[in-house]
Amino acid sequence: MTVVEKYWDDAQEGDECLSPTYTVTRERILAYADLTGDHTPVHVDEEYANASHFGGLVAHGLFGLSIADGLKTQCDYRFLPGMSLGWTWDFLLPIKVNDVLQVKMRVGSMRPSKSRPDWGIVVLPSELINQHGEVVQRGEHRLMVPRRTQA
Repeated sequence: MTVVEKYWDDAQEGDECLSPTYTVTRERILAYADLTGDHTPVHVDEEYANASHFGGLVAHGLFGLSIADGLKTQCDYRFLPGMSLGWTWDFLLPIKVNDVLQVKMRVGSMRPSKSRPDWGIVVLPSELINQHGEVVQRGEHRLMVPRRTQA
C-alpha cells in the first residue's frame, strides 16, 4: 500500500490515525541517555532504579516525546514535510522497559497561515499509549503544512 502524504487542504478536523507500535528496551533507553547526555540514575542505573518509587528503569520524558514524534511520521495518515511550530506535551505515567507504545493522533484544528498564504497550520492532539491502553503522555503538535497551489 502506498501512503499519499497530505497537503493542508486534504485534511479535515476530526481525522484520526493510530501509529504502528514501538517496544521500549533497556538498550534504547541507554542509547537515548548517551545521545542526550542525560545519565540520571533512574534512567541508567538498574540498582538505583529498582530501589526508586518506579521499581525499575524508566525512559526519559523527552524519550517519550521523541518516540511519539517518530511514530506520528509512520502513520498511514501523514502530511507532506512541513515545519514544526512547537509542542505542548505532558508526562503522565512512567515509560518502562518492555512497554509497547503507540500514538493516537487526530486533526484538532486547522487554519490558513497568516504569514505564508501557501501554507496552513494544523494542531494535532496526540496521545502516547502503552500496551495496557494507558495514556502515558499527551499533548499537541502545531505543524505548518504546504497547501495545494491555488489556480
